[in-house]
Amino acid sequence: MDKVIFRIKKGTPEKWEYKEYEIPVENGTTILDALYYIRDNIDRTLSFRASCRMEVCGSCAIMVNNFPRTACSTQIKTIGKKVITLEPLAGYKWIRDLVVDFDEFFKKHESVKPYLVRKDNPEGQLLQSPEQLAKYKQFTLCIKCGACLAACPVAVSDPFYLGPAALAAAYRFNADSRDQGKNLRLAVVSDAEGCWRCHFSSECSEACPKDIDPAGAIQKLKVQAAGYELKRFFHLGVKD
Repeated sequence: MDKVIFRIKKGTPEKWEYKEYEIPVENGTTILDALYYIRDNIDRTLSFRASCRMEVCGSCAIMVNNFPRTACSTQIKTIGKKVITLEPLAGYKWIRDLVVDFDEFFKKHESVKPYLVRKDNPEGQLLQSPEQLAKYKQFTLCIKCGACLAACPVAVSDPFYLGPAALAAAYRFNADSRDQGKNLRLAVVSDAEGCWRCHFSSECSEACPKDIDPAGAIQKLKVQAAGYELKRFFHLGVKD
């Protein structure tokens, strides 16, 4: 059985240090497996978030050698290092050890109205064709792990930027043929801290564990936002 060293940022913003733990590793051992091993056998004070162990809940995202990853789906041997540094997600308020505060993340997400907006009250189902579904389907796979924001060079330096997850969610619903709230979202994302703040580094898409491509969604959102702003500028009757 192989062994690796986990170098974990441990403590609180007021007092912290990097602590090292030696971990036994087999084929298939994930970072989350190792974190549970540490907590159960070495240091019961270690704090981290986890739930599903199946890359569905998004709870376990952390920085692994300075890159955001979901701990449950990252196998240690695929990293290829004998020393692995684990830190809390970048760009978030740090609470302790590997735990961060997601309140601002979800406030930004909520601000883009991430749900179907209807002006009427239709009876029965709102049907879609496969082609209509394909326009936004990949963006429904987001698990709100926050890795995209932690990877984004704009988000980690500008706390007011809406961030990739919220902007991708805005595009997801704007592209949905059943939705009638497109202009409500465009009024939000056209702000200075919205889609135009994106520099298109694509780091968010690189970090996304579900291969959603939030960077691509943001560029499509910019096209929508440009049309929205032109209509507003020329007083062409933009309505909520």
